[in-house]
Amino acid sequence: MADDAAPDGRPLPLFPLRMVLFPGALLSLKVFEARYLDLVTDCLRSQTPFGVVCLKQGSEAGDLSGRVRFEDVGVLARLDEVDAEEAGILRVRCTGLARFRITAAPEQRDNGLWVAPAVARVAEDALHMPGPAMLQTVQALAEAIKKLAERGAKPFAPPYRLDDAGWVANRWCELLPVPLSAKQKLMELEDPVIRLSIVDGFLRDKKVVFG
Repeated sequence: MADDAAPDGRPLPLFPLRMVLFPGALLSLKVFEARYLDLVTDCLRSQTPFGVVCLKQGSEAGDLSGRVRFEDVGVLARLDEVDAEEAGILRVRCTGLARFRITAAPEQRDNGLWVAPAVARVAEDALHMPGPAMLQTVQALAEAIKKLAERGAKPFAPPYRLDDAGWVANRWCELLPVPLSAKQKLMELEDPVIRLSIVDGFLRDKKVVFG
């Protein structure tokens, strides 16, 4: 991604949601609005991602008036699977990729779809092993993954990179019951060690981990 342009130089289509997508996260969507059906079709045809941004104001669906506000930093979503559930409805499964920052005022097309004329890459997390003080938080995530798998749930895509502070922090951020504004700030943090330290502090405060 160029520093001043969306992937391949085209405007980046945006999918505002009341959630924060993290790099490496799995995302499932039920798509039925014409503007988002068009988005999925275009991205499939061009083999390009779209941008997921967290809504601060407005609704995810139905509002074409432009009375929405969303965050400036989002995450690219790669289309992995698209199934036609029934006429006019798609089940879409995606994976979060790199973070991006919107650098030019978003524009809304006639069909209601938001696009970012220009975006800048946000650096990927540098690889850092979790320090010894984070061991319990890492082990707690491994145990959570095991228990979820026993229930038939697989919320995270393998490989499980428990030796990567950024990956561990991001997966905990997906699970934690914290406000969207807090998740957004955590996602935007460019130091994965600090992000994991904040998560560790929250888990200790809530008595999820001890020591």
